[in-house]
Amino acid sequence: MVSLFERLDRGRPTPAAGTKSTRPDEIISAQKLLDFLQRWAKDTITEREIRVYGPQSIRDKKSAIGSAEILVHFGWLTPIRSAYYNGRMWQITRKPIVGPKVAADWQLYQGFSSDNVAP
Repeated sequence: MVSLFERLDRGRPTPAAGTKSTRPDEIISAQKLLDFLQRWAKDTITEREIRVYGPQSIRDKKSAIGSAEILVHFGWLTPIRSAYYNGRMWQITRKPIVGPKVAADWQLYQGFSSDNVAP
């Protein structure tokens, strides 16, 4: 006998193997970094500068790189070659938007949730 959950699961597409789901706290960290980058005077930023001068909540290596990669995905940062072999550097993309939000792009990235689907 097939359970209810197996029957409901038949119509769903299988998740892609290489995709990583982004958690809301990662989006909040990326938003903090984006707000910081709007005030950053230079056109480029390195991982080290994010960890030294950036928001307090993203000063560890994992959060700094993760937040920057989310901003790369949405076009706010562009990776460029660093002067150091193990360094990371990004070109900041300035867009003429007042109060830019990563969360608005994130909702488009995640797609529609099951709450938005009509019965």
